[in-house]
Amino acid sequence: MATEVKFSEDEMKEVGVLQQTYVNVQNSLGQVGVQKLRVEQQLSDLETAEDQLKTQFVETQQKEREFVDTINKKYGDGNLDLNSGVFTPAPPAAETPVVGEPSAASAVKPDKTL
Repeated sequence: MATEVKFSEDEMKEVGVLQQTYVNVQNSLGQVGVQKLRVEQQLSDLETAEDQLKTQFVETQQKEREFVDTINKKYGDGNLDLNSGVFTPAPPAAETPVVGEPSAASAVKPDKTL
């Protein structure tokens, strides 16, 4: 049978340090796990909020289209000054030229190239 050996005080301190290090690492791993879970929950909440906002954005676009259609039917095409609330009707569309007659556009010759 082998003879028992008693560890020195320094060796026992080293064993104690290693044990405490394991305990600290395990506690930290647990804390990281909990933090990770919280972050995942926050990410899920953010994704839900983002989905809701995207839906709201699409709904707002639809409401805008419906409003513009209603306004166009009521006032015709034009521009609205958002600051003053004044609507300026668009000028009437040019009539379609009769075949064989020169249009005003065809009579204009550009003197510069853009």
